[in-house]
Amino acid sequence: MLQKGKIFVVGFGPGDYEHITKRAIDALQQSEFIIGYKTYVELIEHLVTAKSIISTGMTEEVSRAQEAVKQAEAGKIVSVISSGDAGVYGMAGLVYEVLIELGWTEKEGIEVEIVPGISAINSCASLLGAPIMHDSCTISLSDHLTPWKLIEKRIEAAAMADFVIAFYNPKSGRRTRQIVEAQRILLEYRSPDTPVGLVKSAYRDRQNIVITTLAEILDHDIGMLTTVIVGNSTTFFYDNKMITPRGYQRKYTLGEEKQALRPHQRLKKEAEPWAMDQETGEAPSGYERIERKPKEKSIQQPKKSSLEMAQLAVSLLTKGSSSTAVQEKKIVQQAIESIFEVAVSPGVANKFFTPEQMRTLADIVGEEGTMEYTPEHQIHLKIPTTDPTAITDKLQSVGFLIAPIGDVANIKACDFCYGEKADSIPYAEALQEKFGGMNLPKQLNIGFNGCGMACYRAVFDDIGIVYRKNKFDIFLGAKPVGRTAHAAQPVVEGLEPEQLLPLITDIINEYKQNAHPNERLFKYFKRVKKILNFEYQEMGSKIKIEPAPCGD
Repeated sequence: MLQKGKIFVVGFGPGDYEHITKRAIDALQQSEFIIGYKTYVELIEHLVTAKSIISTGMTEEVSRAQEAVKQAEAGKIVSVISSGDAGVYGMAGLVYEVLIELGWTEKEGIEVEIVPGISAINSCASLLGAPIMHDSCTISLSDHLTPWKLIEKRIEAAAMADFVIAFYNPKSGRRTRQIVEAQRILLEYRSPDTPVGLVKSAYRDRQNIVITTLAEILDHDIGMLTTVIVGNSTTFFYDNKMITPRGYQRKYTLGEEKQALRPHQRLKKEAEPWAMDQETGEAPSGYERIERKPKEKSIQQPKKSSLEMAQLAVSLLTKGSSSTAVQEKKIVQQAIESIFEVAVSPGVANKFFTPEQMRTLADIVGEEGTMEYTPEHQIHLKIPTTDPTAITDKLQSVGFLIAPIGDVANIKACDFCYGEKADSIPYAEALQEKFGGMNLPKQLNIGFNGCGMACYRAVFDDIGIVYRKNKFDIFLGAKPVGRTAHAAQPVVEGLEPEQLLPLITDIINEYKQNAHPNERLFKYFKRVKKILNFEYQEMGSKIKIEPAPCGD
């Protein structure tokens, strides 16, 4: 009987050893597999003894969760890691979502343990002073999984309610406008002089702390590793610290040896005039305002008897639509927006769009959707809808070739000199039929050129296929982007046409079965040193080139 595996979802805090909990370290050291974003893996690599460490890139959270479940179901002990707390914009929820899709239950399924950690709002606040001493909230500015319109609403609501706000994921290399828009919204409700703290890489080697104001926030460097803490209307600066008072009114007298209110007196309603009344259950208005106004004298209403209160309740219920009728509850239910993503192209060899196709795209996408042309010779559509089938039917009715978006196989063929060199087109279409849209560890581009000129640069794709002299040349493992980009390695020359499909099938099957999540083919080839009987050869630059991560 197969032994049940286990998943630890570990929050390891800011990354410094002194701020990782003992339970987190124990979980990491018990694990046979460690799975996480590559930056986080590097932070805890020295703490683990796991046989296999799988690091993936940004936005690959789903594949990490799926791989963790796959390994745990095979009997392995797995740690999925998150910086901060795994339950705050971390991996905990995604792991449960993947398990739920598979019908998991706590009683019968693999064991899951969420190991808490120090979240960024707490670690960053400790470096700034005491900015979150009063009511606070966290808002992620990443619209990767949340519509921006909803994020805007949350920023405005928090600004209006005078919350201290911690912004996570404020900016990235491609996503730069969100922090600008957040500042604009906040300035409608907050003073330009509102204290703001910017903490980058808290408790790590490159820690950087900036104390600034809401008006000047954009004058400083902000990135994905920055947490932005915006004070409320009472937050102030003192000796390079951000301090938020515990409340809007003093319950005690600072600086006095003898306090005006003893501990047992502080809970009386006269000591907290803004609190909910103990008898009526109603909170007086006026104290939600930031500016202090003198309290008006209220007229004391005679206390009603129990019978009178009951009669009043009955009368309210029977008045129906009258002005004093019981108001319906204002329940907020944020609908989960369904975004359908699909890639379209005129065909494998055809590169011409018809007017009817373009009109159909415009009609389907409408005002709310988006269209993006990509280097894969496809247009990516993102359309809010609850009926994806109706969209695919419309697209196919006008002759579009449709494919899923994500970590799938894409067939990128040339135009075969506008069809004049058409001998190899059937082979390209057969590849599309068999592999197009296949789920893989990472996006795989199969480049296909119809003559030896290879003008569509098939040799710069993961798998390059060049038709020459009625036979095929095969190339493996190009690194298509980056300052260290290089062409693929030639592995076969003069392959017979009937052998093409079986060979490509074997290569893709090996990659699919053995590659790590998010591992490009060139990285897999370099790691295992051999695909089928093809030995890896270094094709990269012989000159050492400094890495240039996104944002440099």
